[in-house]
Amino acid sequence: HVQLVESGGGSVNLGRSLNLSCEASGFPSMQRLSMGWFRQAPGKEREGLAAIDDVGVTSYDDSIRSRFTITRDNEKSTIYLQMDNLELEDTAMYYCGARPGSCAPEEVSAYDWWGQGTQVTVS
Repeated sequence: HVQLVESGGGSVNLGRSLNLSCEASGFPSMQRLSMGWFRQAPGKEREGLAAIDDVGVTSYDDSIRSRFTITRDNEKSTIYLQMDNLELEDTAMYYCGARPGSCAPEEVSAYDWWGQGTQVTVS
């Protein structure tokens, strides 16, 4: 059973940066997981932001492509989301998701395991 724990959220001013972390445990090998970052704003559906497959190939939603960067550190069983130039519309609960295998789609339904989320508030 994979467990995911997000951290790094907080309240920041417009234009500032945050770096979110998501640590995975309970899977035989972090290297066999594909993972992604998602967010859900109040009253909206959860949406995919960025994904990274088991060998580090990344994909991004066009809405955040120029401002967010996803990376992974298999030694630490952790993925990161560097968020720069934050906008008011970035306010949401941010989640990481994981799935076994080498495909990392952005669709929410493709992921098997989820963390509890970390809140990001931009004002």
